[in-house]
Order: sequence, then C-alpha cells, then structure tokens
Amino acid sequence: MHKDQDKIYAINHYNFLDKIVLKKRLEISNIINNIIKDLQVYDALDIGTTSDDKNVSSNTVIKNIKNIEKFKCISDQMVTSNFFSKILKKSITEEFSENELYKFSSDLVVSNATIEHVGGVLNQKKMIQNIIKLTKKIFVITTPNRFYPIELHTKIPLIHWFPKSIYRKILKFLGLSFYANEENLNLLTVDELKKILNSEKITYEIKFLKLFFFKSNIIIIGKK
Repeated sequence: MHKDQDKIYAINHYNFLDKIVLKKRLEISNIINNIIKDLQVYDALDIGTTSDDKNVSSNTVIKNIKNIEKFKCISDQMVTSNFFSKILKKSITEEFSENELYKFSSDLVVSNATIEHVGGVLNQKKMIQNIIKLTKKIFVITTPNRFYPIELHTKIPLIHWFPKSIYRKILKFLGLSFYANEENLNLLTVDELKKILNSEKITYEIKFLKLFFFKSNIIIIGKK
C-alpha cells in the first residue's frame, strides 16, 4: 500500500473508532438523563476528566447531562475548561480533606472509563470509596467490559481474556508496554466490580451497553 494510502486508511480507521466511542458515550449520557429526570439534581461532579479538547469524544458524557446548574471535576490532569465551575487537580485514589469533600461533594457523581486506569484492585477499591464519599444522591461509574471480544485501547481481539500476567507479557512482546503496566490499564469483569461494591454495602444496579451484539461497557449506578 502506498504511503499516502496508509495515511488515508489510518485517518478513516481512527474516525470510525472515534465515532463508535462518541456514540457509546452519548448513550451513557442518555441513560444518566433518564435516571435523574425525576430527581432534584443541582450539581454534577466528573471524575477523571481529560484535558484533551481535540478529540470529539473527550468529556462527552458529562457535557451531555441535562438540567444541571453546576458542573465540577476532579482529575489528575491539568483541566482548564470553562465548562466546570470548580476544578480540583488530584488523583481520585488519594485521601480527601474535609474541605475538599465539602467543596466537591455533588448530587450526581460521574466517572466514565476511568477506573480501569487507576492501577490495581486496591486503587480501584479506593476510587469507589472516594466516589461514595463525594456522592450526595447518585453515582454512575462506567468501564469497558473485560469480556468484550476486542480490547479497544490496544485494538487487539481476545488476548485480554488470558490471565492478566500472561496478557501483560504478550503486550510487552508486541511493543505495547504502556498498556502492559497495571497502573495504566487494569480491565475489570462484572464479578470483580461486584466484589468491590458488595464490600461497601451500598445499593447499586448494573446496566450494559452493547456493541455488535456483545456487552461492551459496564455501567454501575449507585444510590445513597
């Protein structure tokens, strides 16, 4: 294939994937809007906000939630968007002061596709504990389903179904060391999420998004 054709294919391939991601994130926003339509939700907190404004799907979920007076965010990235009235640069796995909890606690807390990027299970558990602390009424956590046939970060099918230690060795062999690091990508199954949530003794329900007939995304809806 000619170099120019390679570039065109890469651009089209990226656009196709980006459109899929955007569609799925808008579906998540719609689910959230349906959940909160009969509730009095004044403010919303986004966890894991990206500083990337170039990607069309960046921060799509939080930006398409309706009838919210104030939006806040907590992120370990330098977010400068005027969309948010309050911004805290901090990892969601860290300890929060009473003052931070007071300022950033919100009726609705949303975290889209972040929990798989905070590290191992202890960090994932700490993230959920902090989200519960920051939630006044309802929280929504989404993450890719580990049992979806294609891993959408690496775009490689099936190998993520191997035990995690073997999967990470394969990624390193393929030159994907970033995703081989547990701190950067630790995919979850429904059962793994349930184990964490059940230990917190909260009320929650699980929904799924489907892509090409398979469950691609897990959505956790928790209530205080």
